[in-house]
Amino acid sequence: MLLVGVSLTPSLLPRSGEVQGLVSGITAACGHALGLGAAAVWRAFADRGPRSARGGAWRLFVVLAAVLLTVSFVLGRRWQAELRRLMGAPEEPLWHALLAPVVAVVVYAVLVGTGRILHVAARGAGRLLSRWMGVRAARTVGALVVGAAVVLVVTDVAVDGFVAAADRTFSLADDDTPDGVARPDSPLRSGGPGSAVPWEALGREGRVFVAGGPSAAQIGAVTGRPARPPVRVYAGLELTDDVEQRARAVAAELDRTGGFQRARLLVATTTGSGWVDGDWAAAFEYLSGGDSAIASMQYSYLPSALSYLVDQDRARAAGRELFDAVYERWTALPADDRPELYVFGESLGSFGAEAAFSGEHDLHNRTSGAVFVGPPSFNTLFTEFRDDRDPGSPEVEPVYRDGRTVRFSTEPDGGAHPSPDGPWNGTRVLYVQHPSDPVVWWSPSLLFERPDWLAEPPGDDVLDDMAWIPLVTFWQVTLDLPFATDVPSGHGHRYDREAVAAWAAVLRPPGWTRADTRRLEEVLER
Repeated sequence: MLLVGVSLTPSLLPRSGEVQGLVSGITAACGHALGLGAAAVWRAFADRGPRSARGGAWRLFVVLAAVLLTVSFVLGRRWQAELRRLMGAPEEPLWHALLAPVVAVVVYAVLVGTGRILHVAARGAGRLLSRWMGVRAARTVGALVVGAAVVLVVTDVAVDGFVAAADRTFSLADDDTPDGVARPDSPLRSGGPGSAVPWEALGREGRVFVAGGPSAAQIGAVTGRPARPPVRVYAGLELTDDVEQRARAVAAELDRTGGFQRARLLVATTTGSGWVDGDWAAAFEYLSGGDSAIASMQYSYLPSALSYLVDQDRARAAGRELFDAVYERWTALPADDRPELYVFGESLGSFGAEAAFSGEHDLHNRTSGAVFVGPPSFNTLFTEFRDDRDPGSPEVEPVYRDGRTVRFSTEPDGGAHPSPDGPWNGTRVLYVQHPSDPVVWWSPSLLFERPDWLAEPPGDDVLDDMAWIPLVTFWQVTLDLPFATDVPSGHGHRYDREAVAAWAAVLRPPGWTRADTRRLEEVLER
């Protein structure tokens, strides 16, 4: 009951009654297992068997449990209301919150029942093995055999089968074209006239990407200066299964469309099924006056939530191969005729985009700048920059090497915070992360180790009352992940508000002001 009570403490995002029930049910099952383990150890030291609890002990337990859970529920409601107000999210009605105990009991019963079934299976295996070995050895080996079988089924059979089935299912959806999306009539777009990448081979998200974005007239209306129509090139999985050939097809499209002759060239690694955030792509084009090209390609059929779990290898390969193919052609140009080269990745796309680089100096030497948005905690470079931050800077707003190349933004206005005193010359690499984004902060180490971001003062959209609790915090943040985008913009994994200010900080367009940023944000919002 103690663990169930603390499971009602706040985490990064507001929780609905159903999600709270999941957290409490899983936590209760963990507490049940810990209790059984502790009792078994105590009986072993005391050298006695189990005993039935006395009636008075049960009555005392019921009273204490009722008081504890009632107080915890009231405090939990208060914390959830504070968190919703902090993020500007709507209040949750009481009846919805009352679903939590119902869901918790169901989840607890299912998990404990599953555990008992496995226990019976392990004992049966032990009895069978006792024909050939000692009883204690047979019990141990039987438990190990059942445990190994469960791991094998869950990881190699169930997960692989699920991923294969999901891949087939979502590949069918990839053939659809959303309403209002039409094949471009411009030769500056993949799938358009003269393109070597057929419209049908772009995939659903690729077709949305090449058919969208601002026109030269729209860009000129915002900037007040003549603009060029932007270049967008893309290749989908239908073109070829070979990731290197797909990347080379994108580089060839840049050649065909004149993308290498633009002032700025952006290599963007997609998320999941090939999605490129339209606000971030359009902001880059507006701030470049249309004198830009964006290159991207698909690496999966799966949506972002599933890709986050199973597509890390494909995201890494896609990011590396795409940048290398573009960079090879870019370096063959005369130095004075090369466009400024930028890199972009959001969420799992940032993981793939990072894969092309070995560290800060590599980013500095081979790019003009980069923006990585909502980076998962397993990103190699992000983890390196965060963990090797300058002494005294907090994990939620790190300063790396005085901010000479790499800086971090935690604010919706997209600026680098805190701003180091040193200059930010040459290549600018900006990480955009929210203190309340579970994608950024989730890690298996949350099970048994308190992270720095929970030991230090919290970020602006995280409650002061959030604390690290062994086992509990891990499940709280884990169950924040599926709902990371179900919050108002500027919180969780919603990063559409930061696009203009972040690109303005990296691109440094001459004469650009905060008023220009606000005006363009309003345009993108419409």
